Amino acid sequence: MRSICSNFLRILPLAALLIATTIVAHAAQGGNAGSVRGTVTDPSGAVVPGATVRLTNAVSGLDRTVTTDATGQFEIENIPFNNYQLSVSAPGFAPLSQSMALRSSVGTTMKLVLQVGAADSTVTVEASGDLVETDPTFHTDVDRDLFIKVPLESQSSTLSSLVTLTTPGVAADSNGLFHGLGDHASNSFSVDGQSITDQQSKVFSNQLPSNSIQSIQVISGAPPAEYGGKTSLVIVATTRSGQGVTRPTGSVTSSYGSFGSASAGFDLSYGGKNWGNFVEVDGLNTGRFLDPPEFTVFHAKGNLENVFDRVDYSFTAVDSIHVDFNYSRSWFQTPNSFDNLNVQNVVSGGTSANPVYGNVGNTDQRSQIGTFNISPTYTRVIGNNSVFNLGAFVRRDNYNYYPSNNPLADLGPPNLQTASISQSRTLTNAAVHSDFSYSKGIQTIKIGAQYGQTFLNENDRLGIVESAYAFSAPCVDANGNPLPGFANPSDCTIGANPNYLPVLAPYDLTRGGSNYLFSGHTDVKELALYAEDQIKAGSWLFNLGLREDVYNGLTDANQTQPRVGIAYNIKPSATVLRVSYARTLETPFNENLILSSEGCSNAVLSPLLACAPGSSGTLQPGYRNEFHAGFQQAVSKRIVVSGEYIWKYTHNAFDFSVLGNTPITFPIDWHNSKIPGYAINVQVPEYHNFSAYVEMSSVAARFFPPQAAGAGATPQTGGQPFRIDHDEKFNETTHLNYQIPKGSFMQGIWGGFNWRYDSGLVAGSVPFATDNTTPVDLSGLTFDQQAQAGLTCNGVKATPTSGFSSCLPTQYTSSLVRIPAPGTENDDKNPPRIAPRSLFDATVGKDNIFHADRFKTNLNLTAINFTNKFALYNFLSTFSGTHYVTPRALTANLTFNF
Repeated sequence: MRSICSNFLRILPLAALLIATTIVAHAAQGGNAGSVRGTVTDPSGAVVPGATVRLTNAVSGLDRTVTTDATGQFEIENIPFNNYQLSVSAPGFAPLSQSMALRSSVGTTMKLVLQVGAADSTVTVEASGDLVETDPTFHTDVDRDLFIKVPLESQSSTLSSLVTLTTPGVAADSNGLFHGLGDHASNSFSVDGQSITDQQSKVFSNQLPSNSIQSIQVISGAPPAEYGGKTSLVIVATTRSGQGVTRPTGSVTSSYGSFGSASAGFDLSYGGKNWGNFVEVDGLNTGRFLDPPEFTVFHAKGNLENVFDRVDYSFTAVDSIHVDFNYSRSWFQTPNSFDNLNVQNVVSGGTSANPVYGNVGNTDQRSQIGTFNISPTYTRVIGNNSVFNLGAFVRRDNYNYYPSNNPLADLGPPNLQTASISQSRTLTNAAVHSDFSYSKGIQTIKIGAQYGQTFLNENDRLGIVESAYAFSAPCVDANGNPLPGFANPSDCTIGANPNYLPVLAPYDLTRGGSNYLFSGHTDVKELALYAEDQIKAGSWLFNLGLREDVYNGLTDANQTQPRVGIAYNIKPSATVLRVSYARTLETPFNENLILSSEGCSNAVLSPLLACAPGSSGTLQPGYRNEFHAGFQQAVSKRIVVSGEYIWKYTHNAFDFSVLGNTPITFPIDWHNSKIPGYAINVQVPEYHNFSAYVEMSSVAARFFPPQAAGAGATPQTGGQPFRIDHDEKFNETTHLNYQIPKGSFMQGIWGGFNWRYDSGLVAGSVPFATDNTTPVDLSGLTFDQQAQAGLTCNGVKATPTSGFSSCLPTQYTSSLVRIPAPGTENDDKNPPRIAPRSLFDATVGKDNIFHADRFKTNLNLTAINFTNKFALYNFLSTFSGTHYVTPRALTANLTFNF
């Protein structure tokens, strides 16, 4: 392996060229957005003050309106890159409608000429209301005006819920998780130009609150060169800004609903022509913070608090700064199953031949996460065609996991949790980045660089709490099963345990031991350089990009990555055809990276982490080749259909394993994966106050052994490919929205409806029949686990207190899991799966219920899973365990706008 120094020397000339370019350019708006500005005049060239300028996108839902000043000028800030329709109207002039595209932070300057004429005669420039985008990269656009009316399942991770419900190719999982295009957590966020590649779910980090987001663009096609790290899905988020909001504007919200869920929030926008501030504060307290392993909710309390502040300030006409600040804190319980109640464990005589057992209480595990982020960006406008950005950020996650007050109460079901665990872990990202954009004529060029370091600190305490644990019990019975009690093999009355590991004896809490302490520290250094050029030549659009990543963590790697896309617009039929290719460097996940990489070489940790022979070692970066081919078709300006075929091949494919019955997970590394599939999105832009969309996908996740590195046990697949537990054959979301038009006595009433169908994730832990006669062995599951899986034998359902040790194949069924017919199970072609489910959500609201002119009050009611569907997300998943979907949840939300 080459050292980081040799890698830096290899790309030093390209870095020098980038720095020289930005220096020559001296040091608008950066990040993921630009501005639309211009002047409105009459045919003689005289300016038109007070003209109304409206910018809309019928697909994403964006709708902004401004008026021209005394000089006829206007500017609309913070606009995401997309196609738009610009409409201008003024008394005495014919309205003007013009289509335009915003593709760079350079922005767009327009000169708009109004013709004298009747108001009912519209002058159209170019193709009015274009719905298709000539873009080689498949993506989904959602603006705030749309997503505030989508009923979201998770109050504590609304951004994840929004992505899941609006983006094709996303499989829903528990606890705010989603699997993008067949990968687990290979997702990154780009928030106002800041790259966040660490995991964004309830059990890893606190997400940016959705109330601070103006719009998102989810890139599920081949990622452009500016995006690296985790790129199966790139969520490009633009936050809300107060610039130009001369009158303070904001809202106060409060809600209450099922499970005692109560929330409150406040946001405020204010500013002027040269400055702006947007601040948002919110909090949530709920009795169902995480998705529990039982449909009955208990021991699942949690709370979350967020503060977000964005400041924009222009020093001069060409120099400005933009700062994002965010702090979030969450506290939550690890939900219990019935197996976690009244835990029986050793209370005395742990080293005697007959230990005394008693009730040691209920399992009571908790977590606390604090997330801090600050991201300043300096922007220099260089003429009319160029913009330079220089930014930095520091982001820190402080994760603490606490065991039960009595660690012996952490004992889980057999083979699930054998140790009591506590953790204090920090993950700090610090980086500097710059980019230079140039847009003129047919070309839009962007070059950039980022250097960052990720500081990892992991501190774990582990103690064995299972008295008959396979490796810490000195003695066995006549059948070779480990026995509780005894201090060493010489005390055995029947036989010594051949698997006994004396190194574990000091850490066996059932025999008077103490916790084992693990401490790991490392610094991951990453350098990225990229250059991309978008060339528009007639009906063709070419994306040409090249990226170089240098990674130096516990291992080192570098990768040159071409990114290419081609799109062709068949204008007469409103059709766009596209193909794209990307090579990407796949780096290990940072969460618990040290524990997973070093634990299997540690004599104490190796058995506790269930390390498989041959899989020990440091996780190595991998690489991916991905190909995309798709189309976009507009139908009568009322429907837009987008489709994409996806094929991804990854060498060194990453996934996760879980440490006991805890939210502590760590990355693992498989030899390779193959992920084919398709994604389809159908949009119905607003028509007569009705809008809708349908997104659907089928994405496989075929992984190939052996496990190359990382802790956790390797599935016994005989060396054959298998479907990882986030593989799903098909899912779809249908959303309908209607608002009663103005002029009606019921104006302001609106409603939204969601139908989400999931065919079911892989459930590899479900027992199955190998033939038509051999009984299915169910002894590896507790009665409660059998009930969680909805298992039935001979018409009798398992309950938390009664179940089966075995069942004949002809009598073995499940209401919650689809079990392959006897003799047909195949880990690749026909694995056990969660049963298909359809979930229905609805929301209805009334805007301005008191018909006020300025201070307006809105009320809305939301029902999640209003049919109260009894269904699973997953069952004993190697990553996330067992979780049920949300039972029927009703929430009332009151908002006061000013």
